[in-house]
Amino acid sequence: MNIKLLLTLAGTLLAAWLIFHFKAELGLLVLPLFFGLVTFVTIKLYRLMEKDEPSDPQ
Repeated sequence: MNIKLLLTLAGTLLAAWLIFHFKAELGLLVLPLFFGLVTFVTIKLYRLMEKDEPSDPQ
């Protein structure tokens, strides 16, 4: 894994912690922020798996 991906995932974990730590203050924004965070992580991990595929299937 490269350092950029690890930093992105660490930042995402920090964002998730912040969302749930301040959920009372955020109110109704918690759910859209959580969905956005899940979508972001899913796309990042999909791109990582996409790089691992062999270029020519046998």
